Order: sequence, then C-alpha cells, then structure tokens
Amino acid sequence: MKFVDSAVISVHAGDGGKGCVSFRREKFVPKGGPDGGDGGRGGHVWLRTNSHLTTLLDFRYKRHYSAARGAHGMGARKTGKDGADIVIDVPCGTVVRNAATGEILADLTVDDEKVLIASGGRGGRGNQHFATPTRQAPRFAEPSGKGEEIELEFELKLMADVGLVGFPNAGKSTLISVLSAAKPKIADYPFTTLVPNLGIVRYEEYKSFVMADIPGIIEGAAEGRGLGLQFLRHIERTKVLALLIASDDADIGAVYCTLLDEMKRFDEALLLKPRVVIITKMDIAPEDFRMPVLFDDVTMLAISSVTGSGLRELKDELWVRVSSHASDKKYLDRRAEE
Repeated sequence: MKFVDSAVISVHAGDGGKGCVSFRREKFVPKGGPDGGDGGRGGHVWLRTNSHLTTLLDFRYKRHYSAARGAHGMGARKTGKDGADIVIDVPCGTVVRNAATGEILADLTVDDEKVLIASGGRGGRGNQHFATPTRQAPRFAEPSGKGEEIELEFELKLMADVGLVGFPNAGKSTLISVLSAAKPKIADYPFTTLVPNLGIVRYEEYKSFVMADIPGIIEGAAEGRGLGLQFLRHIERTKVLALLIASDDADIGAVYCTLLDEMKRFDEALLLKPRVVIITKMDIAPEDFRMPVLFDDVTMLAISSVTGSGLRELKDELWVRVSSHASDKKYLDRRAEE
C-alpha cells in the first residue's frame, strides 16, 4: 500500500430544513390556527480514529465530504427529520488543521476517538411559533441555518515508540527488518527508503514496542533538502530516538553533531528526548576501529544486523527506555508549555 502522510479535504455539514407555513384545516374547523412544523437539523461531520488505518491515501481519491440536509417541516406540527451525520475515519496520529488559517483543530492519538469537526445547520421554526394575540395567522416561518463548511488539512505523524534516525545507508532498514516482521526495501545505495516503515519488535514474552524507520536525513534536511523535512515530523511522537551511524563513516562525531543539528533546526524539543547512538555495520568495521567518545556522554551500542552481534543488548536498552515513562517527561513538559 502506498504511504501518504498529508492530505487536504473539504467538508460541508448539512443545511437545516426550512420551517413550514401551514394552517390547521379540518372538518368543522374552518379557520384553524397555524400548525407549521419545524425543519430538521442538518447532519454533522465527525472525525474518528481507526487503528486499522495506516495512511491518508484514501483522501487522495475523495476530497469532498457532505452530510445530509435536514428535512423541511410539515403541517400538523410535524418536525422534519434530522439529516444523517457522516463519520470520516482517519489513522491514529492524525493532526487536523484549518487549511485556511493553519489553526490546529484536533490532534487525534487514541483509537476510536471521535471529534465534531463541522456542525449541521439548525432547522427553521414553523409558523406555529410566531402566533401572537395580535398576529394570529402568521404567514411566514423561520429560514433554516447553513451547515458549517471548512477545508481541512490532515498531517499524519506515526505513533511509534522508537524512531530510527540516520544518514542514508546507515543501516536503518536492515535493522528494522531483522528486529521485526517489517520488510522494507533494502539496497546498497542512498535513499532506498522513500516512505516511513513501522515494525513491531517482540521483547520477551508478551512484551513489544513499535519501531519506525524514516527516510535518511541529509545535511540541510530541516530546510527541505532531500526527504528529511517531509518525514522528520514522524519522530516527534516517539519516546526514544535511536541515532544510527555506520562504523565506516570517516568522522562519527561529526555525523552525530549533524544529526543533532538537523533535529534542533526542525524542533529544538526533540533534543530533550532520550536517545541512544547505535554504531552499525560492525561486520565491516575497519580493523583499527575504536568506539568514539561523544561530548554529551550518550549511551552507545555497537551492532551488526548481518551477524546479529549486539542486537540482544540493543533490544534490552531500548525496552528499558521505552518502558520508562519518566524518561520522556522533559519533552512532554516542553510541548505542554508550547
């Protein structure tokens, strides 16, 4: 399935039904009073999260959604039927914005979460409501209300526990393929990964966490170079960041600093997330390879996805970080302040 993480749609709630102008006409009641019924309410438009959805692809093919209008009022004080609501399903992790203003209307992260996004118009009142002692036969009714109409911008941010970050060919796709059942495209050239991949990593019995592999970052990603700006948003929700650097990189320290700098340019709060540095491709490491000493005393692990060395220790470390709710407190506090 093609992965799509942004879309723009328009929604139109139903208009209300018109109020009715009617007078009671029965045998032996030649001049009955007004009995026009009210119009029905227009249908609302709701958004609902669905954990079975993983992409916004459907919204590339259908961009306009309209709820039903309310039925008009009728004589004999009969109220028109309310218009049927419509419910639009979106993936968990969808941010909903007003496309015109950029205002965030909803941030949907919990499965089966439901939010009203456009209200239906009210039904107009029938002429029965406007009779007075001095105006006993009103020949008018209240017009109906218009349903709300709005253009929405959807942005999907993956719901993952661990986000893999690194330059192209750092070994992210290979790692997620050996730790989970995900089957990303893997090849020995840059930008093999063009869309994010999710994988469930099993840890001991009845335990697991979700890992996300995003396309490789290059210098200048935060300004839109390469694919970085398009997909950096997907690490905003992760609990732990795993920075992957290949053992055969000429200057591991410089690569690490570049990754931090790109994340900082995109969102400075990302630097508050707990992170682990993973030195990959140890099976092809130079003979004189030595684990570098980085300036911020970050946890470092050396692995080989080909031979499997270090993978058990990596899973242990990631599980400790993911299962520790306190580890993400500083990041959550910063987001709350914003």
